[in-house]
Amino acid sequence: MPEPESQNGHEQDPEPQPETEPVPTERTQPQLEPKSKSTPEPEPNPQPESEPVPTEQTQAQLEPKSGSEADPAVNDADLRETTIHSNETYANPSPTPQLRKDEGSRTFTMRELLNGLKNDSEPEREDGNSPYSPEQQQQQADQNNAAMDLINSVVGVDEEGRSRQRILTFAARRYATAIERNPEDYDALYNWALVLQESADNVSPDSTSPSKDALLEEACKKYDEATRLCPTLHDAFYNWAIAISDRAKMRGRTKEAEELWKLATRNYEKAVQLNWNSPQALNNWGLALQELSGIVPAREKQKIVRTAISKFRAAIQLQFDFHRAIYNLGTVLYGLAEDTLRTGGSVSAQEVSPNELYSQSAIYIAAAHALKPNYSVYSSALRLVRSMLPLPHLKVGYLTAPPVGASIAPHNDWKRSEFLLDHEKLQQIPRGEYKQVPPQNLSGRLVDAVSGDKKTIKVDIADIISVSACADLTLPPGAGLCIDTSYGSVYLVADSWESLDGWLDALRLVYTIYVRGKSDVLAGIITG
Repeated sequence: MPEPESQNGHEQDPEPQPETEPVPTERTQPQLEPKSKSTPEPEPNPQPESEPVPTEQTQAQLEPKSGSEADPAVNDADLRETTIHSNETYANPSPTPQLRKDEGSRTFTMRELLNGLKNDSEPEREDGNSPYSPEQQQQQADQNNAAMDLINSVVGVDEEGRSRQRILTFAARRYATAIERNPEDYDALYNWALVLQESADNVSPDSTSPSKDALLEEACKKYDEATRLCPTLHDAFYNWAIAISDRAKMRGRTKEAEELWKLATRNYEKAVQLNWNSPQALNNWGLALQELSGIVPAREKQKIVRTAISKFRAAIQLQFDFHRAIYNLGTVLYGLAEDTLRTGGSVSAQEVSPNELYSQSAIYIAAAHALKPNYSVYSSALRLVRSMLPLPHLKVGYLTAPPVGASIAPHNDWKRSEFLLDHEKLQQIPRGEYKQVPPQNLSGRLVDAVSGDKKTIKVDIADIISVSACADLTLPPGAGLCIDTSYGSVYLVADSWESLDGWLDALRLVYTIYVRGKSDVLAGIITG
């Protein structure tokens, strides 16, 4: 990407890009589960990230069918607590972005499956009164055989992969047996889709038989059937979207990829509609939109990017320390700033300038680094954007405030003034003064002197109880901001609703960093 023009007297490095975690991909664009990615550029590019969603569905333990084909051999090593779910590498980001799979059902171990098999004292009886015709059962058996052929042909790339694949094959046989007995068993269909999706991760990158795409396509068919039978199965919609996203990545920036990304976003939307309290689904939805924005015509791009921003922001509002969504929001804002500069369009009073977008991007990336200082991708991105912060502060901007000491005052007495935010406080800057504020005076919490006898509004981060938008007739017209503290409430008004979102996020992030005991990391970022 072209380098952004110099800003605030600083030369800018290559553009940051989203990051992700397991399920490797080769793209440097937004992706689920961020992982660090190396590039030939002098500074590595940040990349979007996401993480797995825990599920609440209870997984059925399927009984073996008597007389069924022998299960694959399983070594003692396979009896380790190996679970059928996506890799969960949190400590060290992988070199490439990846999509995490949510295990819609409770994860289970090979030991549990084998114990269930050994404890079967009676052979399983065939249901002589099956409501399904022989033709239906034969059709289902043919479909099962095709899927089993795909799974049986998968060979792991190493011993661990081979061991894992034996477990997956064992589980697949049980699900196939269950579906032959009852083709409308949506739990078995869903779990079998997970097995196919996990098997796709075991396929060697240069393998042509079976192809990863064929396994993912078969998994998508199972998710489709499961959701048709149970339209409220939100975990299936979520994992289906991940499988579609994996297929889209294989197709680059083609029309087919565009259609797949659109389908993935629709499935994420359905998953969120059914389970609104899922920050991971919102984050992945934002990443899919970010990928889609790189393919669609230019006239559609900005609308999609702004929708992606809203999804990342919604994920953060559900989980304030969700560092993956925080980082991804920073990368998408950086990209929006780049696009705004590139188009060279004029910025109206209602629009945010490229410089402000760069500064916002730096705030989110700095916050992600403060929450996870050991993530190399965050460190690399921070080196790229740190100079875009209003150092030695995290954020500087305008808010309309009442007179000091009078939270309720006539609207005419409220004045628009500059405020600064750092790791310790939000403080008003006296008109005409913009300099580093002296250390806080613990004797005055909400009101403190900045210079001489000038009194200003000040809120210490340690005293904050909650931060929220508010609408009240006692406030001047505009986007109201309420900061509840242990010493009372502070009311301010932002210049616009978009500006309010930035202040809300910044205050919540600084407070979350304080609560997590990482304020010293943030202080190191902004003070150098």
